[in-house]
Amino acid sequence: MGIRTFAYAAAAAVMTFSFQVSAQEWKPSEPVTIIVPWSAGGSTDTVTRVVAGELSDAIGQSFVIINQPGASGSVGTRAVWEAPHDGMTIAAGAVADLGAYPVFGTLDAKLSDWRLYIHVANPGLISVPVNSEWQDFGQLLEALKTSAEPITVSSGGLSSATAISMQTLEKAADIKYRQIVYEGGNPAVISTVAGETQFTAATATEQVDMIRAGRLRPLAVIADQPLELEGFGTVPAVTDWLPNVKSAPNYFGIYIPADAPKEVLDTMDKVWGDKIKNSEVLKKHAAERGALFNPAFGEAAVTAAKPYLSINAWQQFESGAAPNDPSQFDIPKPE
Repeated sequence: MGIRTFAYAAAAAVMTFSFQVSAQEWKPSEPVTIIVPWSAGGSTDTVTRVVAGELSDAIGQSFVIINQPGASGSVGTRAVWEAPHDGMTIAAGAVADLGAYPVFGTLDAKLSDWRLYIHVANPGLISVPVNSEWQDFGQLLEALKTSAEPITVSSGGLSSATAISMQTLEKAADIKYRQIVYEGGNPAVISTVAGETQFTAATATEQVDMIRAGRLRPLAVIADQPLELEGFGTVPAVTDWLPNVKSAPNYFGIYIPADAPKEVLDTMDKVWGDKIKNSEVLKKHAAERGALFNPAFGEAAVTAAKPYLSINAWQQFESGAAPNDPSQFDIPKPE
């Protein structure tokens, strides 16, 4: 190798090394906390634990999960917002919850106040105990329309996947039901298995173990396409019975205040684009749990997740459950 060629190679090596150092500038000196604002075992908790392991490997520091449920997820998310915006305390959950908190008046931070890092989308499933009289969604739908007493559905809270799914169905059909609220999707699903409630509309991720164990029978997925559930088979789309039901992907992720130090956000951007987007561990988790693997960050994440947020926020506002107009927070009304 000539001197000039060697010099070029050395310079290129230095430039590559400099890029790697600058891209990985954030090196936390102590464990980073991710607050899951729901109980352990739910859809947010299970996938966030997988993500935490991948982040620990990429950044070289532990990412520790703390479960802090309450007030439909707003308690734990508020704890993140009120902590120093230094990247050491991160929120987790669904974008549909995160962006709707100001609509409910439970947290002032708007969606644009956060940097979004999404990983999977979790569809809602309508499922009944395996010994239920309802064999398909058509039978349950007829009961929801004609029952003298409201049929009970287990729910994780006012802005949970169940609440959003049920309001979506309510807009498409004249049904009567009563939500029984629990501290997250996992205890809500268990209540249906135990017979405390008559059906559940939690996410597929929260139900899949009970479905495979033969404790729950899924009747329909809240989507316009059927769901192929590994270890079970095909779950038909709710639009087979209610063609006018509008749905969108329900994205989950982790969130850092947008005014966190630039080196924190730059590092997370790079890790998300390189590590998380290609994570075989997360791909496997999504396939096993009936989720859609589609990581994105920044504006791409906002674009992907906003349609479902719009459905949630406007349903809550128009039903009277949330007092504040979503348009005040740059949440467009669904078409």
